[in-house]
Amino acid sequence: MSTKSIWIALRKPVFRGFWLTSVVSGCFVSAHALAATWIMNALTPSPLLLSLLSTAASLPFFLLTFPAGALADMIDRKTLLCAMNLWLAVVAGGLAILGWLHLLNPWVMLVAVFLLGVGFACNAPAWTSIIPEIVDKEELASAVTLGGVQMNLSGIIGPAIGAILLPLIGTNALFALNSAGFLIIMIAIKRWHPEATQSKIPLKSFLGSLAGAVRYMHYTRGIQVLLVRALLFALLISAIPALLPVVGLKALHLSSSSLGLLFTSIAVGSLVGAVLVIPLARERYRPNTVTILASLLLAIVYCLMAYVRHLEPFIVVAALGGLSWTLAASELWVAAQQAMPDWTRGRMNAAQIMISQGGLALGGIVWGAATNFVGLEFTLLIAALLVCLHLGIAIPLSIDFTRSLNLEHGPPRGMPVLIETPELHDGPIAVVADIVIERQNPKNLAQFIELMLELRLAYLRNGASSARLYKNLGEPSVFRMEAVAPTWQEYLLLHTRLTKTEHEILDRVFSLSAGPRPKVYYYLLINPRDAEGLQGL
Repeated sequence: MSTKSIWIALRKPVFRGFWLTSVVSGCFVSAHALAATWIMNALTPSPLLLSLLSTAASLPFFLLTFPAGALADMIDRKTLLCAMNLWLAVVAGGLAILGWLHLLNPWVMLVAVFLLGVGFACNAPAWTSIIPEIVDKEELASAVTLGGVQMNLSGIIGPAIGAILLPLIGTNALFALNSAGFLIIMIAIKRWHPEATQSKIPLKSFLGSLAGAVRYMHYTRGIQVLLVRALLFALLISAIPALLPVVGLKALHLSSSSLGLLFTSIAVGSLVGAVLVIPLARERYRPNTVTILASLLLAIVYCLMAYVRHLEPFIVVAALGGLSWTLAASELWVAAQQAMPDWTRGRMNAAQIMISQGGLALGGIVWGAATNFVGLEFTLLIAALLVCLHLGIAIPLSIDFTRSLNLEHGPPRGMPVLIETPELHDGPIAVVADIVIERQNPKNLAQFIELMLELRLAYLRNGASSARLYKNLGEPSVFRMEAVAPTWQEYLLLHTRLTKTEHEILDRVFSLSAGPRPKVYYYLLINPRDAEGLQGL
């Protein structure tokens, strides 16, 4: 099987089992979504409350995914996944019981959708983080694409199941089926036995773990570019989940079966994009070009959504919307995976999901409110215009840089031999080296400064609390580089996090020094209370 095939990840039995059970559960989730939309329309005439269903589903991702990502790096991911799927089963089952007791109203529906979103938000970082554990590096793009295929298959089959069963067994039974689907996923996870033991961060450093993720994003421009692109895309694409039900129920006046067909058509477009269009697009175009073409298609979709008012052509429009969504989302997600180091993958995935779902939640509110104030058609035309304006940012903030990234860990290097080895909690620790740069060679000096700027960012994003470069005022050719880690443990972690590329930058800095390789010194800060017991001070 070609390594470019989107199906290559299915050769892994564990991934194949997860994928198949996810398809089954996803079908029940899609049927549940159709039932929730249908019953909300029956409970209220408000387009705003109808569009707020997408906000209620997305808002937990914005609020909870980031701490959930830290949790995914701290505790056993298998346990976390089982617990979250149990939560989802309980919420979906509880909604079914409330329906049978005739206790549903628009606010109960919104709360239930929000609680389901809580489960999905806490589940997502752990789920995405185990994918690189169960597939090889060359299979990662396939696994990501197949994740989209799974959602699209579920989006095709689920609404069809919902459209057939809704008039036969009612919404409450569909909610109960969704609960059973989550239990199926939980059973599959419990049968999985990870080959490697996950290295976990101590629970007491939960806030430090979050701070470390924020620090990595702050000092890594590539991650910033990817998060900005994810936010903008989510804000713009959010008009589809927010306004498509409004168009279908308020403008087209669809029946439950026709509404299910409309949802299915989105998934069909997404599936065609994942299976047929994405492989061809990746062969012919760079990732950023694919996202630009997808945005242009999305602008056309919004213009058509504003004016097409017959079911048959609107089904085609919805399918094109699904196609544009999959094309852009797949490239943005693969690029993000290529830019994340293993040690913070759970938290970086959480940040990506949080930003994307936050954009969807905010977009749902904005598009729903705009529809109330200026009308459906004008809102969709505004969305199309904003998509076109967004290209002015998508072109300079290209995601193509991820194709040349190398996040491979640097070769193991010997730790310093010290007369006194600090305790893990001792600190701060200052690592200092003096480097001599010949003043007669300005080219070397310019190169040295440029490399030191890169090295500073590398130290800061990997755990240093500060990284500075000093010039000796008495000997201007002598420079002192200093990196400070909060504790000895943090320094040891920093030492292991540096990538091969970052180690090469350090080697190039040292190679510019005149004379022998600079010697590195390690200093432990002495607090006033500790100094009292020291002799000779």
